[in-house]
Amino acid sequence: MTVPLYQAKAELFRTLGHPARIQVLELLQSGPLPVRDLLSAIDIEASSLSQQLAVLRRAGIVTATREGATVVYALSTVDVADLMFAARRILTELLAGQGELLAELRAEAHSG
Repeated sequence: MTVPLYQAKAELFRTLGHPARIQVLELLQSGPLPVRDLLSAIDIEASSLSQQLAVLRRAGIVTATREGATVVYALSTVDVADLMFAARRILTELLAGQGELLAELRAEAHSG
């Protein structure tokens, strides 16, 4: 039995729905990083980071390779970086619109 596309998309967005996971994906846009670098860049306990990385790995969003005793994570596809960029662009537009509305409300309050 196949999963409907909209359900698969919803599951993808649920997987992305944690701030630490988003931070990991943002950091990995510049290239693969060992866990120690991710840990130093994200204010999170090592066990919590490990859990979040496992979620991303199980979903196939990141890959993990072992280099000796070090585990290095990378985005599984450039499309993940594109998605992060699109999210940033959408948020920028939304926040700009809110800023314009706030300016209008403030102007209205001062004139009335």
